Amino acid sequence: MTDPKAFSLFQDLPAPAQQTVDYWADSWQRTILFWDTLRRRSNQYFAHKAKAVPNVLHFGAELVLDGRTFERPVNYGLVRIKLPEETGKPATKYGLVRTNQPEETRIDLQKRPFVVVDPRAGHGPGIGGFKADSELGVAMRAGHPCYFVGFTPDPMPGQTIEDIMRAEAKFLEKVIELHPDAEGKPCVIGNCQAGWAVMMLAATRPELFGPIIIPGSPLSYWAGVEGQNPMRYTGGLLGGSWLTALAGDLGHGKFDGANLVGNFENLNPANTYWTKNYDLWSNVDTESERFLEFETWWGGHVNLNAEEMQWIVDQLFIGNRLATAEIVTSDGVRIDLRNIRSPILCFCSKGDNITPPQQALGWIVDLYEKDDDLRACGQTIVYAIHETIGHLGIFVSGGVARKEHQEFASNIDLIDVLPPGLYEAVMTPKTADAVNPDLIGGDWIVRFESRSLADLRAIVRPSPENERRFATVRRVSEINLGLYRTLFQPFVQAFAKAEAIVEPPHRIKPAELPHMLFSDRNPLMQQIAKLAEQVREQRQAVAPDNPLLQWQAMISDGMIAALDGWRDLRDRSLEQIFLAIYSAPLLQALVGLQASDESPRRHPGVEPEQIAFIHQRMAELKAHITEGGIREAVIRGLVYIGMAGPGVDERAFNELRQMRAEHGGLTLEEFKRVLREQFFALLLDRNEALAAIPSMLPADPAVRAEAIKRIRQVVLAVGEPAGERAERLAEIERLFLGEAD
Repeated sequence: MTDPKAFSLFQDLPAPAQQTVDYWADSWQRTILFWDTLRRRSNQYFAHKAKAVPNVLHFGAELVLDGRTFERPVNYGLVRIKLPEETGKPATKYGLVRTNQPEETRIDLQKRPFVVVDPRAGHGPGIGGFKADSELGVAMRAGHPCYFVGFTPDPMPGQTIEDIMRAEAKFLEKVIELHPDAEGKPCVIGNCQAGWAVMMLAATRPELFGPIIIPGSPLSYWAGVEGQNPMRYTGGLLGGSWLTALAGDLGHGKFDGANLVGNFENLNPANTYWTKNYDLWSNVDTESERFLEFETWWGGHVNLNAEEMQWIVDQLFIGNRLATAEIVTSDGVRIDLRNIRSPILCFCSKGDNITPPQQALGWIVDLYEKDDDLRACGQTIVYAIHETIGHLGIFVSGGVARKEHQEFASNIDLIDVLPPGLYEAVMTPKTADAVNPDLIGGDWIVRFESRSLADLRAIVRPSPENERRFATVRRVSEINLGLYRTLFQPFVQAFAKAEAIVEPPHRIKPAELPHMLFSDRNPLMQQIAKLAEQVREQRQAVAPDNPLLQWQAMISDGMIAALDGWRDLRDRSLEQIFLAIYSAPLLQALVGLQASDESPRRHPGVEPEQIAFIHQRMAELKAHITEGGIREAVIRGLVYIGMAGPGVDERAFNELRQMRAEHGGLTLEEFKRVLREQFFALLLDRNEALAAIPSMLPADPAVRAEAIKRIRQVVLAVGEPAGERAERLAEIERLFLGEAD
């Protein structure tokens, strides 16, 4: 039935009949190839699982530090990403496979290193370097040394989230030690769940970090919009984290990452139960390799200690304590994200149903009441919102890597020196008529436009009613967890221990069952492999204009619509149940929430000690407003002109960087310090700061003329100034040249 010759008796049929025969033969061939692809996926799964550290890194690497050897061992390791021309074999202890990187890649050891930390959220490591066009790939092409933090499938006994934080601190210390000549501390990328871990470490060890990029990372777990983001209701609908404790007890102290993957798949049943397999079956000639490549990572599950997972759920997913500085480490250190001194770049997407923009950005409005509060803390926060890409696309999409991640990497020094404040990264295509194209690093022109907390609140849409509901969930969770641990946990643990004694030595996990059925361990699948070989030799695809293909697509669209409709009905129903339960004043009163409470949780941004700190900081900055020489005067003038424009354009910074390279002078860190000082001087008292410029300049007119020439050169890098920007340039020229108004 798979051989087109078998249908030779049906030649010279009427067109509709011939099209039916052709489609029938093609569909049978596609079905055999589809089953064979599932067989290959299953074989690949067991081969991948057998590695010491299964991963999907596209690049070669060598082990630098093994966290399993630390005093408090963890299942994490630091590896250095290698170029293809490097000799020697990659480290096998971490099971890393060496592949090719574009030959034109050259690493500049004076550039800051990049460290990519992958999420341990059910899947194995490698997604940050999954392809040549990935976070690691674009950073290497930009000339940066690159490192990767991955992990083994099983945690070390007794390891905790704090142990992992301390291990990652040692990793960064080692990277800094290996790059003493680098201009700037490492840029650290924390993907998804690794983002909150990186932010916690940066809050306790800020001196280790350069810019921090957190793509798709949730930090404000209660945030969201009604009618969207149903995943945030899960904790409340399940009665809190007692089920997490139950799963850990039944797992003998381990939490199976397949459960986390299952939660992700349940969000989009159309893709899980239909689209993914249908797309493979309908385009099996071209989709098999892509499908197998992705499934290597998607099917490679890892475990967590039950204690780790319990901490994550209680402190973050349900507790939401990170954004309001409520987490205190075992040695008494409060984790306050306001202590971070590095620029933070939050990359999120409206199409992400795991970490929507509200959860990626809500922590900022939790911490800060006013824009001046953010600036006084010296924090620079940049956000970029993609319009459509889904959660996984943030990390694996080649288009996102070639656009957003490439632009972030090529402009990382600019991000590092941005004055304190809130910015949005705006990217426009580079066109043939772009001004100064040689100053543009990639295919897009990046501009960092100033934003206010009011702009951010319009995105996050914080709601006191929403806060009260989730605060009620937190208290219900604490009660139920206490009841479980008191009344049921001893019996569950005893049952699990007894079950372990009689459990078969090779018990199959539910997530492994499909792989067992479709792998070569099933004798029937070996026959599929033989049939697939015959099909490939005799493959004859149906004509693309065959009307039955249109019927096939219509049926598929109907299936997707039905599953999407069921998902929407389910999500609406669950949301209504959640709102009905946790909006009830009686339940809120029973768990101790008072109706008169303005906010059910603390907001550090409005605490008296924080307000006092801000006022003290402003007074210190204002005291030095008239200090400095020509260098400070030039930077003050550039900042003043730039504050009137649409944003900080990469071309102006690249022009400034070229001048600095030609004439020597400030290091990047010194430039950052001076720029911030001049920014604050203008922010606190613009008139006094401008009036002080003539006294900061030398008397020599030639020196002043050269200084204004450089200012004009930087300003004109983005095009001829207009409007207020042109007026400010003229004002600075008068101040530098000593001309009267």
